[in-house]
Amino acid sequence: MSIKKIHSALISVYYKDGLAPIIQKLHKEGVTLYSTGGTQSFIEELGVPVIAVEELTGYPSIFGGRVKTLHPKVFGGILYRRDNASDVEVARQYEIPALDLVMVDLYPFEETVASGASDEDIIEKIDIGGISLIRGAAKNFADVLIVSSRDQYAEVLSMFEANGAGTTLEQRRSFAQKAFAVSSHYDGAIQRYFASESADLTHFKALPAHGLRYGENPHQQGKFYGDLEALFDKLHGKELSYNNLVDVDACLSLLDEFEETAFVIIKHMNACGVATGSTVKEAYDKALSCDPVSAFGGVLATNREVDKAAAESINPLFCEILIAPSFTEEALEVLKSKKNRILLKRNQVEFPKVMFKTLLNGVLEQDKDLVMEGVADFKPVTQVIPSEEQKRALAFALKICKHTKSNTIVLAKEGQLLASGVGQTSRVDALKQAIEKAKEFGFDLQGSVMASDAFFPFPDCVEIASQAGVVAVTQPGGSIKDQDSIDFCNAHGMAMVMTGIRHFKH
Repeated sequence: MSIKKIHSALISVYYKDGLAPIIQKLHKEGVTLYSTGGTQSFIEELGVPVIAVEELTGYPSIFGGRVKTLHPKVFGGILYRRDNASDVEVARQYEIPALDLVMVDLYPFEETVASGASDEDIIEKIDIGGISLIRGAAKNFADVLIVSSRDQYAEVLSMFEANGAGTTLEQRRSFAQKAFAVSSHYDGAIQRYFASESADLTHFKALPAHGLRYGENPHQQGKFYGDLEALFDKLHGKELSYNNLVDVDACLSLLDEFEETAFVIIKHMNACGVATGSTVKEAYDKALSCDPVSAFGGVLATNREVDKAAAESINPLFCEILIAPSFTEEALEVLKSKKNRILLKRNQVEFPKVMFKTLLNGVLEQDKDLVMEGVADFKPVTQVIPSEEQKRALAFALKICKHTKSNTIVLAKEGQLLASGVGQTSRVDALKQAIEKAKEFGFDLQGSVMASDAFFPFPDCVEIASQAGVVAVTQPGGSIKDQDSIDFCNAHGMAMVMTGIRHFKH
């Protein structure tokens, strides 16, 4: 195993955590360091000598920092082949130093997008010099070690401690592979950002491809094109399936409507349990009580950390997947007792704003339904005005209604789904289904509210709802017979608000 000694290094990184021990080790081994800007200041503060890249190139950082390292003396030092006599002679002629180590990371493009920054700020976070340094050093892995992410710092330090700031060819090749993975992911994130406004199908094939066990059914093949590793850290369980991913998408889309502590249970793309609470445990217990039968084998998600109390409440249920932004160690110990249960730690990744569906001999494209009406958008149309509590319950029900297959009716009280009728060919059938499910699981509908994804063509839905105990209704309005429904509500002391927004989901 041949060890190649590092003599000179270019270090220019955005993230400094964990960098100091590497710098100190390189200095101890007599490595000459070159750097730029903030990294140069960081190295100097450690009391370690460092040469400014500007001194090497003869040019300052220009154009607001857009051009710092793009120079033949930098890229020549990275790319020239040490075993090629012609390359060696050119390097000698133009006084180009051999850069044996390149440590560079990339501007935080995805983080900037996720922060809601302006388009101008996002564009400035498209790294040019850094990505070029990564690709150049990775290409010449025969002579150069490329460290392309802070996630690699610990491994690099361990390697240097073992080899005295030297590397083997196998190690350099391994780091080159990691570098191209970083480069590919970064370019993909930029492409997806531009595609989010005006997209086409060609970009899907450029995304990472994940082979699935099968598609919707075992006789169908399936693949997922996308960066699952950016979206989730899988902490436990088996691999995700096609149907898992479909339900995960439905689950997160609904969950993201809530700012307060919420818990969502999805089965076959529809919510069978949704609730808010003061704790994750409270929200889960309320959500499960909506339909504990359908929850079996479902996909679960919450927008708060899962603690031990919540985990102990969830653990008896057989569920395919549990998603949360974080889990306590005690919670993981409980939840990992089921070997096939998939535990996903969710990371903040922006979703595309357009969606596609293949059908016939072509593809449909549409904007995602990003509209969500709240209390301020309600237009009262009845003599009885809903109370503040009823308005909050209507807003809660409408969030669920938006993410449920049409035709749908949602029955709820503040902070809890009571029942829903989903995917029915008749809105009356959807309402009857919801009422029967609520009765089956022991819910008293007296004082409940109702949300509909589209208008009532006849007053039959409000008539049936009133008999069941519903006191307030939200619907988009727009039927030529809206007044019939309004008249019934007025005659029976019901409140109705209209939103003017339809939420069909086919």
